[in-house]
Amino acid sequence: GKMSHYVCDTMNVNDSVEFKHIEFNVKIQAPFRQKKIVMLVGGTGVTPMIQALHAILGDAEAGNEVVMLYGNRVSNDILGKSMVDNWAKEYPEKLKLIHTLSEEPEDSEWKGRRGFIDRALIEETAPGPEVGDDLIFFVCGPPPMYNALCGARDDKEISGVLKDMGYKKEQ
Repeated sequence: GKMSHYVCDTMNVNDSVEFKHIEFNVKIQAPFRQKKIVMLVGGTGVTPMIQALHAILGDAEAGNEVVMLYGNRVSNDILGKSMVDNWAKEYPEKLKLIHTLSEEPEDSEWKGRRGFIDRALIEETAPGPEVGDDLIFFVCGPPPMYNALCGARDDKEISGVLKDMGYKKEQ
């Protein structure tokens, strides 16, 4: 994505970049009490998800089940692809992984899903809002993804696709 290309192609050694942290967006740390976890991930937003997956997959006692919808522009942009793919193969009862690419050339060798993380993909793969308190969504990615799926990062209320589908901000 844009961030990866900027860091790898534009920045020089010893350059710095500032990051914004919005306190209320980081809600919980492992272990997670919710048994159903849906990760909506865009590009470099996978990094906090990898940390959470380390905790979930490394805890044999935890009964968490994770659905990770991992969106990127093109296949070469998929950060940590071999690692998350291997985890999905090693822990099929704990991790269901779906990659989706929005700008992959039609003539590429990519056999996976194309498009964005959208309502249809969420309906097809994620537990419904009726699961209640035993379900939580983790969302991390670029601002347009937040805006479409759950609302801007600094909004305290849920909006977008997840609200339209009946999910609550507590989820």
